[in-house]
Amino acid sequence: MCTAHRAPYAGRTVSKAPAREIAQRFGLWDAISIVVGIVVGTTIFRSPMLVFQNSTGAWEALGIWLLGGILCLFGALCYAELATTYPRSGGDYEYLRRAFGRPVGFLFGWAQLWVVLTASIGALAYAFADYGARLWDLTPVATTWLAAASVVLLSGINLAGVVLGKTIQNLLSGAKVLGLCGVVIIGMIWGRGGSFADAGTGSGSPVPSLGLALVFVLYAYGGWNNAVFVAAEVRDQRRNLPRAMLLGLAAITAIYLAVNAAYLAVLGFESARQSATPAADALQRAVGPWGAKAISLLVMVSALGSMNGTILTGSRVYATVGEDHRMFRWLGRWNRRASPAAAIIVQACIALLLIVVVGTVRGRGAVDGALVGIGLAGVPWERYFGGFEALVAASAPVFWVFFLMTGIALFVLRRNDPDRPRPFATPWYPLPPLVFCATCVYMLYSSLEYARWLALLGAVPLLLGVPLCWLDRRDMAPRIRGDREPNR
Repeated sequence: MCTAHRAPYAGRTVSKAPAREIAQRFGLWDAISIVVGIVVGTTIFRSPMLVFQNSTGAWEALGIWLLGGILCLFGALCYAELATTYPRSGGDYEYLRRAFGRPVGFLFGWAQLWVVLTASIGALAYAFADYGARLWDLTPVATTWLAAASVVLLSGINLAGVVLGKTIQNLLSGAKVLGLCGVVIIGMIWGRGGSFADAGTGSGSPVPSLGLALVFVLYAYGGWNNAVFVAAEVRDQRRNLPRAMLLGLAAITAIYLAVNAAYLAVLGFESARQSATPAADALQRAVGPWGAKAISLLVMVSALGSMNGTILTGSRVYATVGEDHRMFRWLGRWNRRASPAAAIIVQACIALLLIVVVGTVRGRGAVDGALVGIGLAGVPWERYFGGFEALVAASAPVFWVFFLMTGIALFVLRRNDPDRPRPFATPWYPLPPLVFCATCVYMLYSSLEYARWLALLGAVPLLLGVPLCWLDRRDMAPRIRGDREPNR
């Protein structure tokens, strides 16, 4: 074992060991593929109806989709500075640790493992399986097994190596973009230009609410920041990380605008407001019954792309936590194919646990029984599209709390670390981080309003990490890399 030098950290003395050699296998297009692949998932096939219902006209709805992209671009400018200034894998974990200390960084990683990312993986797995069940007429039990199989398969692919994982990500991202381009082309060919003029709430339609429409739009843009989780593995980080996030978001905004315009062109505004499956309805109206089956396949590909990107990037967060915290050092073990094997396996196991607990009748019954046992009402599962979105709703407040803290971290790190070179400095500072933080506050309030007491389901796992964090501080890791940069 090598002899490490001693260095002070947070008032205590710890040892530092040489950093693990990091292979930089992600190029610019790989990073863009991660951004587009994660963000463009299943929400573009479901959220449009909710956005249209809370808009007074077609152009207003498209304007809200554009506004969502602009707000996310402000956030991307903040992340571009943080990622190029502190180009270590783990993303928010590293920024929060530096700005607010080890406990906050640890709790971020813990929340991603038990609440945020694994819930997202489970929800995407069920979206994939639900559409598969429609195509192949599967039973509920078979649907659960299909969801679980997708998690196992993609986790196995990423265990086989980062090269295979990123190749599958590029293929899935390319396939979904081509599929959505097909939807847009069909809209252009079979659309009716006059439908854009349709407006009005119509009898029985919900009362428009632009604020609520923006909530659904921003959820549809969620996940663009995950590219920073693999920051240390990106070649020419100082140029490629900002480019990947900004170009990726620009592409996503263009895709969302074009796809929604296609829905409107084929269906018209009033019909689009009533369609829970606008893509399937648009293709069925334009090209016949096989259009709905084609959309089901496209949704399945989109879900797999988002899931693979989340598995790939999320595992890097837990691995980085393991490098800094002795209690979870085993999560920082990488295999010979440059994959954080232990982190991928644990992430898959927790996602599978959530699929069984939340995605099955018996599991939901157990959750309701536990809640009734402590004096709370059962979960209104039918409100959340079959149940799994209840977990996503419960985890959303936790996600937005940490997102907000990352925005604040930019201010803190500029003040506490003023002499650090910043290869990419946020333009128009402090406007972008102020807009980003304001957006996070708004979304935190909205997510709490939507989840209500379900937010407790997301908060409880986070609180369980507090005693572990305290125990970890009593036995600090001997391999804290602190301010040292990853090898390039």
